[in-house]
Amino acid sequence: MTDLPSWGVASDSPTAQHYRVFGANEARGSSEIYEDWALSVAEDAEVLALIDELPRPKRQANLVFAAARVAGVPVAPWSRARTAVIERWGRIREVAETRATQTNEAARCAVLLPVLSRIPGPIALLEVGASAGLCLYPERYAYRYTGADGTITSLDPAVASDVVIECAIVDAAPPERLPEVAWRAGVDLNPLDPADPATLDWLDALIWPEHDDRRARLRAAAAVAASDPAPIRAGDLNEAVLDAAASAPADATLVVFHTAVLAYLRPEERTRFAATMERSDAVWISNEGAGVFPEWETTLPADRRHSFVLAVDGRPVALTHPHGRSYRGL
Repeated sequence: MTDLPSWGVASDSPTAQHYRVFGANEARGSSEIYEDWALSVAEDAEVLALIDELPRPKRQANLVFAAARVAGVPVAPWSRARTAVIERWGRIREVAETRATQTNEAARCAVLLPVLSRIPGPIALLEVGASAGLCLYPERYAYRYTGADGTITSLDPAVASDVVIECAIVDAAPPERLPEVAWRAGVDLNPLDPADPATLDWLDALIWPEHDDRRARLRAAAAVAASDPAPIRAGDLNEAVLDAAASAPADATLVVFHTAVLAYLRPEERTRFAATMERSDAVWISNEGAGVFPEWETTLPADRRHSFVLAVDGRPVALTHPHGRSYRGL
């Protein structure tokens, strides 16, 4: 490797590899700051040693960078931010060890809606890994779907919403209606209160620096959730999902869904959850990175890059943008 920064040496440690992949694959084209930070950290022996002080699950780039921003590290090129990271590492470590990546992106409802709108109502929504529950209100948000030919399809709730979600849709018809939601609930290891200012500040820190539209949407969606709080019980999804599902009304179609959650489980835990869903009477909607279910790899397009895979009852139906910006039917 050439052109290494003066403060570091090339490293092939698992932590360095994680930051290298995060910068080159996930952040590139989406966040110049995080791309710069991650690729620089990957070659920074001193900072890598600090990060390796954390428990392995706490070393992920999203968590460490959000903790750094909470600790007051400036959103600036790494050449300027690095000194602050080192000086404030004690606070960064404290935040990282006590917080978790619970990104709650309401725009993901736009990629769930093409499926939800086809399920006969009323429906009962149960989200596992619900965080603050912002994805439990798909019928309360407004949507603008742009087709390949530029045609825009608008869907608006009965009560005007400050949450307006834009999504490009190709190789699929846009949804024609909003779902009829009769009941909603969630499960999370650490449920968050959308009315709590400290909670919103943390969720805000998890949003990448350049994503101002997501930051505004977070606040607006949190206001919706806070006005009609859905019960979100604390617990492991494998242990709590069936008990939570038992509370759903019998005259509604139960829909269990999750997005960007199963990647944090061990493979055997994912297998257990999938088996539970397959045995249940619920409609199971999964929106996860392709690697979460390796058995799908040979059936997916080669040009999917880093799309999520939307699946219904274990069958892939679309490729989606991780933050809900696009839907590509399969």
